Amino acid sequence: MSKHPSSAQTPTLSVRDIARRTLELERDAIDALIGRLDGDFDRACQLLLACRGRVVVTGMGKSGHVGGKIAATLASTGTPAFFVHPGEASHGDLGMITPGDVVLALSNSGETAEVTALLPLLKRMGIPLISMTGRAQSTLARHAEAHLYAGVEREACPLDLAPTSSTTAALALGDALAVALLETRGFTAEDFALSHPGGSLGKRLLLTVADLMHTGDRLPSVPSGSPLRDALLEITRQGLGFTCVVSPDGTLAGVYTDGDLRRTLDRHQDFSSLTVDDVMTTPGRRIGPATLAAEAVKLMEEGRITALAVVDDEQRPIGALHMHDLLAAGVI
Repeated sequence: MSKHPSSAQTPTLSVRDIARRTLELERDAIDALIGRLDGDFDRACQLLLACRGRVVVTGMGKSGHVGGKIAATLASTGTPAFFVHPGEASHGDLGMITPGDVVLALSNSGETAEVTALLPLLKRMGIPLISMTGRAQSTLARHAEAHLYAGVEREACPLDLAPTSSTTAALALGDALAVALLETRGFTAEDFALSHPGGSLGKRLLLTVADLMHTGDRLPSVPSGSPLRDALLEITRQGLGFTCVVSPDGTLAGVYTDGDLRRTLDRHQDFSSLTVDDVMTTPGRRIGPATLAAEAVKLMEEGRITALAVVDDEQRPIGALHMHDLLAAGVI
């Protein structure tokens, strides 16, 4: 009787061993890129920095998927870029490529027909071409103003067929290109946030205290000299865990918090004769309205507090900020 077909294909390595081998091969592919960075990489960066249009990234199959990610990374780090499918480009989408653009074309073989078919038009339009291939002598590499070599010794696929190590190398090389451009341009965290206003990073970097603070009737406040009872009622009414104590001149004299209340209970038997001034925290943690919300988080964490008084340049209370406001806004 013949042996069951599956028995002859039983792997000799555990799935964990296979995973380790895969990661090691892909790591080696990235390590090999470091020693290959040369004048062509410099030239590619120069072309992209000088680009007055957009970077048009193109590639077929897995190279196309990697190209789409590279385009997205470039666009979010200060280099306007978008992806064009080379097959669609030959059927009308070439109109998206205009003088002043730079084309970054990916192809592991460097001979992908849909990509090389674009070469005559790019040359005629005078559009600079940067290629990223696994073959330095390929058609795409030879016709490019700058060639980024992303070849690998072998794919992580045991058949050495499925794009694995090669796509990892191309992706890493694209990241290296984007980061080199980012730092050369002096692209800042604030610049990054401007292109990510809907994300948590954008919120952390762009929101200010003024965007989130409670104002007007929602600002907990009692005059200096008020009975402690009035301060407790104000804390309860506003629900922010503290109240500002305001001097006769309108400046912030101090704050009275839930923590202060616990300390008051420990130290005093009779509350009837106490004023808020007797037990408040002075001068009290405070922050300006133009301060980034992320800085408010840091101040709260350092002080182990959950709320802050917001004051103007004359130290007059104009708002209140609670940790819950920062949570709700996605700042933390």
